[in-house]
Amino acid sequence: MTDMTAGIPAARGGSGAPIDAAGMDPRLYNEDQLPTSAAERTWDWLAIAALWVGMVVCIPTYLLASYLINSGMSWDQAVLTILAANAIVLIPMVLLGHAGTKYGIPFPVLLRSSFGPTGAKIPAVARGIVACGWFGIQTWVGGSAIFVILNTLTGGALAGEAMPVLGISLAEFVCFLAFWALHLYFIRNGTESIRWLETYAAPFLLLMGFALLAWAYFAAGGFGPMLSTPSAFDPGQPQEGQFWVVFWPSLTGMIGFWATLALNIPDFTRHAKSQKDQFLGQLVGLPIPMALFAFIASAVTSATIVIYGEAIWDPIQLAERMGGFSIIIALFALIVATLTTNLAANVVAPAHGFSNLAPSKINLKRGGYITAGIGIAMFPWVLVNHIVGWLIAYSALLGPIAGVMLADYYLLRKTKLEVKDLFRMDGIYSGRNGTNWAGVGALVIGILPNLPGFLAGVGITAGTSDFFATIYTYAWFVGLFVAGAAYLVLSKFLNK
Repeated sequence: MTDMTAGIPAARGGSGAPIDAAGMDPRLYNEDQLPTSAAERTWDWLAIAALWVGMVVCIPTYLLASYLINSGMSWDQAVLTILAANAIVLIPMVLLGHAGTKYGIPFPVLLRSSFGPTGAKIPAVARGIVACGWFGIQTWVGGSAIFVILNTLTGGALAGEAMPVLGISLAEFVCFLAFWALHLYFIRNGTESIRWLETYAAPFLLLMGFALLAWAYFAAGGFGPMLSTPSAFDPGQPQEGQFWVVFWPSLTGMIGFWATLALNIPDFTRHAKSQKDQFLGQLVGLPIPMALFAFIASAVTSATIVIYGEAIWDPIQLAERMGGFSIIIALFALIVATLTTNLAANVVAPAHGFSNLAPSKINLKRGGYITAGIGIAMFPWVLVNHIVGWLIAYSALLGPIAGVMLADYYLLRKTKLEVKDLFRMDGIYSGRNGTNWAGVGALVIGILPNLPGFLAGVGITAGTSDFFATIYTYAWFVGLFVAGAAYLVLSKFLNK
């Protein structure tokens, strides 16, 4: 019989020690999906915190506070809502990150424990498609910043009519493609190049954030009207007594913002030196910087009311209004911020997911190129206008995946995995013909309660009952707990 592992690199165990590759199916792994070795575990808590700072400081994060304030919240209610959402999403981040650090495996490989080696392709690709959408949106934002810089420096010479079909001007599309091409350099050079970029960009981005805050404070003579404006939900205000009606869907949307990373965080924590490093790095790097950046956005925007006579939430528009050399500095910071977020949050995950479809043919680099291609095809300049509804919509999908994974890893497996079997079609995780139907069934069951609200939310149906509309308000929570419970029940009957 031919040795199926001939020419395949030696596999490694969770401790970083080599494991025998005999019996492992070469169709289920490549060099990028093998457990990380001890030498590859170079990320301390500062590196992981820097990773998060690099991802947090981006234009969509800046705009989150504007959405909440426009919904009626005061600045402090908006900041606290964002802080609460990220404290909540930190829990599955750390819990699923534990598996990455303990076993050195990426997200699609961990999925095989609960979905089977074939079934895991479903949630991995679902997570990947969401990331492709975000990749496109972030690339469009970065390209827009480049366009503003060049258009300002040329006195508006780049402005032009929108092209047919695309709906944007030729110059805007060329700037978008230029920023898109910049991503390809880091995709080609792999995860370690991304870590390098995040490590050096994090302090620069924090410095730029505080510099912007200082500029706004002194230019406006203090923070202006917005920080003193009462909540619309206070007594005597237009939306008196309606805070909780707005708070819960807003909280769900804010959780949805990082619910993507809560799934594929093992892609990064597999490089952590220890569990302490992955925990402390995430604790320091996620909730507080998110809330801080939301405050900076609120404070700077309040100052623009005094400086320009109107609230300017879009940092690209703000940089354009600032003019002079400051526009180049500000927009350079925006480009760096967008690049660091996009590479870490929206390239690594789908690259692993697409690689998992055919590991012997698609490595991490090729998966990244596929991500970049799909990101263009999704017309991100159109998608960006529907960002808030999309946050809640995909949280209804990602919550159930997280529920299944957590129930499997902690309640069913007690954090004990046989790493070698994750790379076998006939191993203990193979289910029936490579699919664990308990996982797939639980995923469907977790999605179903949110389906009526989703269909109404995207306009496919005219509406839904108050009951299902209320459930959809808590889409991520409902999906997580329903799918997790369903998985435990189905596992008793289907995996005997």
